[in-house]
Amino acid sequence: MLQAIGLTSARRRGVAPAVDDLTFEAGSGCVTALLGPPRSGKTSALRLMLELEPGRGITYFRGRPLHRVAHPAREVGVLLGDVPGHPARTARGQLRMLCAAAGVPASRADALLDAVGLAGLGDQRIGTLSLGMDRRLALASALLGDPHTLILDEPAEGLTVREADWLYGMLRSHADAGGTVLYTTQNPKEAARSAGHVVTIDAGRLVADQDVADFSRTRLRPRVAVRTPHAARLAAIVSREARAARRSVEVVTEASSSRLSVYGSSCAEIGDTAFRHGLPVHQLADEVGDTGRLNGFGPAGPAGRPALASCSTPVPSASATLNSGSALSASATLNSGSAPFGPVVGAAGAGSRGAAPGVGFSEGTGAAPAAGVDSYGPDVRPAVRAGASQVLPPIRRRPARGPLRPVRYELRRLFGVRTTTLIVVVALVVSAALSVLLARNGRTPLPDVLAAWPSLLPLPPAALGAGLLGALSFGDEFRYPALAAGRGTVPRRLGLLLAKLAVSAGVALLLGLLAVLASAESLRLVYGGDLVRVPPNAVSLAVSWSGLTVGCAWAGLLAAGIFRVTAAGVAAVLAVPVLMVPLIQAVPKVPTARSVIGLPGRLRELTWLMWPSEADRWLLAAARVVAHPVGTALTLSLSVLVCAYLFMSLRGRVRW
Repeated sequence: MLQAIGLTSARRRGVAPAVDDLTFEAGSGCVTALLGPPRSGKTSALRLMLELEPGRGITYFRGRPLHRVAHPAREVGVLLGDVPGHPARTARGQLRMLCAAAGVPASRADALLDAVGLAGLGDQRIGTLSLGMDRRLALASALLGDPHTLILDEPAEGLTVREADWLYGMLRSHADAGGTVLYTTQNPKEAARSAGHVVTIDAGRLVADQDVADFSRTRLRPRVAVRTPHAARLAAIVSREARAARRSVEVVTEASSSRLSVYGSSCAEIGDTAFRHGLPVHQLADEVGDTGRLNGFGPAGPAGRPALASCSTPVPSASATLNSGSALSASATLNSGSAPFGPVVGAAGAGSRGAAPGVGFSEGTGAAPAAGVDSYGPDVRPAVRAGASQVLPPIRRRPARGPLRPVRYELRRLFGVRTTTLIVVVALVVSAALSVLLARNGRTPLPDVLAAWPSLLPLPPAALGAGLLGALSFGDEFRYPALAAGRGTVPRRLGLLLAKLAVSAGVALLLGLLAVLASAESLRLVYGGDLVRVPPNAVSLAVSWSGLTVGCAWAGLLAAGIFRVTAAGVAAVLAVPVLMVPLIQAVPKVPTARSVIGLPGRLRELTWLMWPSEADRWLLAAARVVAHPVGTALTLSLSVLVCAYLFMSLRGRVRW
């Protein structure tokens, strides 16, 4: 069960809160619709429940607030719009990456792709998916952790009737299995067809909290939709005959001058009237109209709240829901129940993100399906509904929580797109080319030649590539927030930060090693093997080179995590040689009267540890690296970034 109590958005001066003291419940085993007009506070209410926006109030998920849930992905599945994934990542890669974050087996991704009808599209990139396929992938992402509660924001927006019916069928099957489903919509007829409980809000406040039968009876009423080229004449005739017969009939002219909506009559009566007066009729169908705001309720209504009603009965099907309203017609029932669970509807083009073109029944028109489109008979629904609860396989094994979970996530995020490979290849090619050019004059020192670091560049290509990869590590998290929808701001997770630091350091060391090897091989190939030799201070140079590449990667990572944009990470990397090094070099050097010779031996005596003598050489090499202007600038930059990051983390809840 989901219980939202006193949800109120943060108040701003001169602006009314988007959500104002909203309290309601969504029961287990029930599909609950949060209904309201546009800008009524539906999305803000969901974000307050998920603690994604500041405000007051609390939401309990089976008795616990979200920040007290040890594994949020196993308790709450979220769908807030399209899939927030990198457009170059494949659908299967996106789900496997999220599997690592949720701590579920990678095989769960293939099972869910099959469950949502995307088994044959696992290798298709997210940017090429149509809107319907993208929504299916988003639903699969929400179901990865096998959550008890599903929270969805306008899940059927932009979908065809057939795709929307399939989506709501999946939600009903989740509720039939004992789960809780809460989704937002602005269409009252959609809420009546798909939900078992309807919570209506307006201007951020509760309007009504009803079972679907009460909602259909008080909010919806039948009407006859008429389309004729003589709409004005037919409206006058129907009104005149209704007055003569003393019947309560209301005729409303729609925005289109050829369309009428007649309340209080039937298709047979309107058809007979048009036939008697010789008026052609192009459309005549029963529909369900919306009466607007409920009488007696509203933000300015009674002070007392409506009594909360729980969904104690099984969730009715779409047809049963419509038939529960006493005034709903057979045509409306047929239109709402047609083709509820169809196969994957193909897109008009692979690169189109618009609505998929599958043709179903037009809502409320009574029109037959277009040619070439199979219609589903009334006997299809029970068979599909009976097996719907078995579509999603349960998770047989849950890996233990540990530090490898965020590491696996980061590795799949890093190597799941071609950007990483492209950056590494470009850095290696540029390093090899620059090393050949630098060795041509014979005056450049060998370490600079192997590092491919000319004096004109602020940093060698390998260090720039490592810094760019580090900046993308957090920059992509904010640009494509695959984790933020599930649990708040991404970089406040301590385990994820440590994983990113470890993976970026490993990639930076590998990139630095490959750059040196590529430069050495290029020199051997062009100038022969006599040019490349091992220098006597190889240990010091290796430590310096490793510190430079890892430091650039960490600087880009931390800066992108603080400022939430990749460009900030790249700017932080370039600021080290461009700004920090000149400032350090401008500081006047003060002659020292003391020496640090013998520091390793004194440290050994202080710690009572007998480390090998080789460690003394590494310690001195590290000290020389820090004493270098670039090393000093990089150390100071990292210190400032770490302090800023910790300061921002302490202001929020730090989670593993």
